[in-house]
Amino acid sequence: MLLQGKTVIVSGVGAGLGHQVAAAVVRDGGQAVLGARTEANLAKSAAEIDPDGSHTAYRATDIADERQCGALADLAVERFGGIDAVVHVAALDSHFGGIEDADFGTWAQVLDVNLLGTLRMTRACLPALKQRGGSVVIIGTQSAVAAPNEVQQAAYAASKGALTSAMYSMARELGPHRIRVNTVLPGWMWGPPVQAFVTFTAHSEGVPEAEVRARLAARMALPDLATDGDVADAAAFLASDRARSITGQSLLVNAGELMR
Repeated sequence: MLLQGKTVIVSGVGAGLGHQVAAAVVRDGGQAVLGARTEANLAKSAAEIDPDGSHTAYRATDIADERQCGALADLAVERFGGIDAVVHVAALDSHFGGIEDADFGTWAQVLDVNLLGTLRMTRACLPALKQRGGSVVIIGTQSAVAAPNEVQQAAYAASKGALTSAMYSMARELGPHRIRVNTVLPGWMWGPPVQAFVTFTAHSEGVPEAEVRARLAARMALPDLATDGDVADAAAFLASDRARSITGQSLLVNAGELMR
């Protein structure tokens, strides 16, 4: 029970990784406070994770809005008495392309959500985190350090790379308050987005989905893709007291595709 009695805010809760992180928090004994823009998704996730509602709370939250970030932090304090950790899953990852075809207005939007939104949500949680010490866990991406061949998401990768740089400064600044700041870097992660990619690619090429998945898995040191549950478990560990001496670090969860 890594998170027994801990209250953890999870941003970006939908059908994939955010849901898995919130589920891991409750499974490991904690209270999960869920945030995302769509309230129906939050209600569905909370009902699946915690049918009696005793270990979850949720509020529709757009991390591009500082007031909404503050309201989610307030909900955690009002409902469960404080905040022990925040796991940042929320991100804008639907923009594809590189530098030659870049729409820098869209880049600005991606940076506002992924970089500044994460910082807004972190700052909203700081008064409560300072009361107890705790953990900030940022979900980054392997593409910030090694771009994949199959897709171009330069804006997304750049925003997440900037977050890793911000992590170092935050870890130093917040360390005296016993607040740790770390990043999890998933690679190809079996969950809804990658499943959709595999389905689309298989249809486009006229081959079985299993062939496309096997093609991706062949790059890994381990014989399959990591899952969003694996990434959630890493986030739960970093949020817990078991990681009490770990700060300013990036953890690749990628089945050994990239080793550093």
